[in-house]
Amino acid sequence: MSETVRDVIMVGAGPSSLTAAIYTTREDIDTVLYEKSAIGGLAAITDIVDNYPGFPDGIEGLTLAGHLEKQAERFGAQIEYGDVSEIRDEGDVKVVTVDGVEVKAKTVLIATGSDYKKIGVPGEAEFYGRGVHYCATCDGAFYREKTLVVIGGGNSALQEAIFLTRYVTHLDLLVRSTISASDVLQHELQKYIDEGKVTVHLGTTTESINATDGRVSSVTIKKDGEVSTLETNGVFVFVGLLPNTGFLKDSGIELDEIGLIKTDNHLQTNIPGIFASGDVRSGATMQIASATGEGATAAMSIREYLDEQERAN
Repeated sequence: MSETVRDVIMVGAGPSSLTAAIYTTREDIDTVLYEKSAIGGLAAITDIVDNYPGFPDGIEGLTLAGHLEKQAERFGAQIEYGDVSEIRDEGDVKVVTVDGVEVKAKTVLIATGSDYKKIGVPGEAEFYGRGVHYCATCDGAFYREKTLVVIGGGNSALQEAIFLTRYVTHLDLLVRSTISASDVLQHELQKYIDEGKVTVHLGTTTESINATDGRVSSVTIKKDGEVSTLETNGVFVFVGLLPNTGFLKDSGIELDEIGLIKTDNHLQTNIPGIFASGDVRSGATMQIASATGEGATAAMSIREYLDEQERAN
């Protein structure tokens, strides 16, 4: 175990923690971030981010992530690749296990984000950002006056399908068995079904997502044993989220029913000195703009916590 005690360890290097690092390092708070995969998180693998403030023509996700990384590093943030497998609270000091090595900090910010559940069919991964999407508010506007397929039958699928009707000429909703969404959402969706703008396909599985010239052009489906093809300009998958919180299983940090981290109004968890922000936090809106805002809030809360600890000692 390293005897060096950092001011703050940030787990994950997506937009939320990179923003937090900009704020903490500008105030000379010793900051290190550990990321196990891609700097920038889901933002870095998003083709075009069209709703982030300040970029009227949109910006490539990888470019935005790179800007955030460079800005954090300019102020002194240390960004390292490493897989965090455990966080342990030892009072004034938190112990974080990174690639099997224990490192210490006075505070921890967890900003590991969430990942979208995948349906695992051919074409889904290959055409992500080129016709396959997981966020209607992020990407729906690209499909004005076009046709879409939405996959899923829960609350999120119906909410997003209803949202997408403002853009498309027609939408096909593919439901593996029966719709499980609330009666209120089903009633609202029925209006669009009656108008002929939405067609619901119950008992239907997606076999593959197909493309022409590198962009999604159709979906192969199976119903009652029969295989057919639906032409479409894009596919939105809404079958749930997978919070990246598996490593917190024995940490004592309180999670909600789907595994997102519970926090107070200062983004602090039930363990003093451990904070959470962005898409891994219960109640998050799953938007890059709000994730960066939460990062700034978390940084301020971390500063206040460190100041209080210094006064107490």
